[in-house]
Amino acid sequence: MSFVLQLGLIGLCIALLPLSYVWVKADDDKFKKLVWLTTFLTLDLIMFGGFTRLTDSGLGCPDWPGCYGTSSPFIAHAQISAAYQAMPTGPVSMVKAWIEMLHRYFAMAIGVLIIAQVIIAWTARIKRRPLHVSPWWPTGILLLICLQGAFGAWTVTLKLQPVIVTTHLLLGLALLGVLGWLAARMTPVPSLDSTAARWMPAAVFGLALLVVQIALGGWVSTNYAVLACTDFPLCNGQWIPPMNFEHGFHLWRALGMTGEGDVISQDALVAIHWTHRTFAVVVVLYLLWLAAKLRRFESLRKPANGVLAVIVIQFLTGMSNIVLQWPLPVAVAHNGGAAVLLLLLVMLNFRISSSRPGRAALPARDVVSA
Repeated sequence: MSFVLQLGLIGLCIALLPLSYVWVKADDDKFKKLVWLTTFLTLDLIMFGGFTRLTDSGLGCPDWPGCYGTSSPFIAHAQISAAYQAMPTGPVSMVKAWIEMLHRYFAMAIGVLIIAQVIIAWTARIKRRPLHVSPWWPTGILLLICLQGAFGAWTVTLKLQPVIVTTHLLLGLALLGVLGWLAARMTPVPSLDSTAARWMPAAVFGLALLVVQIALGGWVSTNYAVLACTDFPLCNGQWIPPMNFEHGFHLWRALGMTGEGDVISQDALVAIHWTHRTFAVVVVLYLLWLAAKLRRFESLRKPANGVLAVIVIQFLTGMSNIVLQWPLPVAVAHNGGAAVLLLLLVMLNFRISSSRPGRAALPARDVVSA
């Protein structure tokens, strides 16, 4: 198991770069900067995860956590070459192996950053130093990333089973959302308008709609159903094409197969794609309305404008994926746009929640107490 220790050291070395940046930065609240930096890097990791999936590199190293029982594709060069020669069109190649292992290295580095948050938060609690967050926050995030890592392992060992890969994606976005909420808690926003509090149910509902849409998008991606409809706005020349929802949304099945073990039909893939596309109309219209209403409040204007801008980008990249036959940069941008939109809605929900009477004037909330 020495290669596992080597993997941990690689993750630690990568994490030392952002940790060093936070340490040398002239900032009184280094913990807050660490949380924000971890949030940003988690967003980057989600986008790189999308790149890994879209380049079919998820099985570039068909074992976990290493690559053919080693810590690097360099060391596993002979095994990778043999697998590639046996099946040149298969999932294993040196490029794909490096893409997959880089994703794992960066994920381990994020884990190290969160462990650092846990250590700092609990040390502050023990020494009774003020910190604008309970240590249970980073502890809960650490448990979440452990669960995320488990699904990352199952993604490989269960050979890209769609429900596992989609859950892995959703847990990554949950991690981003929780980190974003934690970062927002540590960054007080002045001039909160208490009348914005009445929009809390509408904002929560908008976030819930987006999560459902992201899950549908993940289901499209993990089932490789992006090109099931080859035109826009029609789907294969029809508004309502032939579809098989039973097979398309049967959750527990192997990639490319039905629950009965047969090859999945084109009609099932069309059902997956068409559902994501149709529900997108509902989500886009609702979020456009919500952002237009919320931008009237000064404290909500920037994230609301961000929501409006990202929705336009998401529409353009989603349409381009179909019209341009799924170009890789556009597909990665569409995945990243969904993550950014989620983060913006989390920020909106936090600011609205903070505007409730009795909570607006809490710049030092959750201060560690004796």
